[in-house]
Amino acid sequence: MVLAPPQQKRADLVTGAAAVAFVILAAAVGFLTGARNYGADLHPEAGPRFGEYPVLADLYPRVAPASLFAVVIAIAAVVWGPVLAERLRWGALLAAGYALSVAWIFALALVDGWQRGVAHKLASGGEYLGVVGKITDIPLFLSTFASRILDFQPDSWPTHVSGHPPGATLVFVWLDRIGLSGGGAAGVVCVLAGAAVTVAMPVTVAALGRVDLARIAVPFVALLPGAIWLGVSADAMFAGVTACGIALFALGASRGGRLFCLAGGVVLGFGIFLSYGLLLMGPIALAVVLVTKNWRALAYAVPGALAVVAVFALAGFWWLDGYGLVVERYYQGIASHRPYWYWVWANLACLTLAVGPSAVAGLRRTDFLGFREPVDVLVRGAALAVLTATVSGLSKAEVERIWLPFAVWLVLAAVKLPRASWRWWLAAQAGVALVVDHVLLTTW
Repeated sequence: MVLAPPQQKRADLVTGAAAVAFVILAAAVGFLTGARNYGADLHPEAGPRFGEYPVLADLYPRVAPASLFAVVIAIAAVVWGPVLAERLRWGALLAAGYALSVAWIFALALVDGWQRGVAHKLASGGEYLGVVGKITDIPLFLSTFASRILDFQPDSWPTHVSGHPPGATLVFVWLDRIGLSGGGAAGVVCVLAGAAVTVAMPVTVAALGRVDLARIAVPFVALLPGAIWLGVSADAMFAGVTACGIALFALGASRGGRLFCLAGGVVLGFGIFLSYGLLLMGPIALAVVLVTKNWRALAYAVPGALAVVAVFALAGFWWLDGYGLVVERYYQGIASHRPYWYWVWANLACLTLAVGPSAVAGLRRTDFLGFREPVDVLVRGAALAVLTATVSGLSKAEVERIWLPFAVWLVLAAVKLPRASWRWWLAAQAGVALVVDHVLLTTW
């Protein structure tokens, strides 16, 4: 049944409200059934307010000087974002969108100050930076990496190092080698890389023939509530890298550019050595092929990706071996105490907070069957990725961060909302981010 415009708008509002209710329901069920973990269940030194709400955080309401900065950015983006998205030259719009994204991420992060909000995020015990100084021989690191994945060994890797392929750690080793050492530099790099989604995603949509929708996507992606976790986590970098890979592939597939396709394949191939789960970028890449109907693009992208796999294999790390060991390591830890029956759907509540109510309302208007509208097909690819991830049982909690590479693509659904309501939905996005950021002290 096709609804009249007033009914469509009411349905959008009901859907947005239902998204908020869904998050509250997930939190309530977690509390009432004991499905959530908190305090010492998660970390020996954690207080009782630290837990799964369902996002992983400490209940810690606060206001800081950076709060005013965040509010001003949000108001400016809501008031001028839609107008500038339509009027600015394409290059200027992308630059402005990137600047807005960087400012928004830093404003939210700095509510907790520079040390806690940025510099310390990647320097804690289970993170990457703790091992960077110990890696003096990269070939040896790669050839012995898999042997140290499992826990309860004298030389087991820390949580995040073991839970990802070696490419993630190598990025921080390379940063250290060029002088960008420490948590502050690493945090800034992750933010700058994560903000690249605000450029890469509109470029993808424009390459697929919808420049009009690509333009309005800019403020919606920039004001993503998931910016809380883009600043600062390594997953921000993962999101930026893979989004750029998709953009390169889209440029190549739409224009017959072989080098762009090859480059996109190489970047996406490296992506699966940043995180095992980024293999699920496949449905989003396939969306590009379905829209352009250029299957030959795969003939250049796939060899590019396989070349990266070959380089790592020759260096001594076989991706499938690492994946098998990571599954075992996953259930050696807190995952064994996170019930599947709860997290298989509560994950989606965490995702809802990350993408915001406008994305959920836009999903209601998304055509999940057709192939004519590029945004619909891209969103469908991202939806397939997150559904596969949650059903797998290898994503239980913390997906507000882990799923950022997929979540950003779901935000494209917001461009399907009517023009007259754009400011209201942007305000809702910013409002969710501000409330979550000031009530919960997130781990990332």
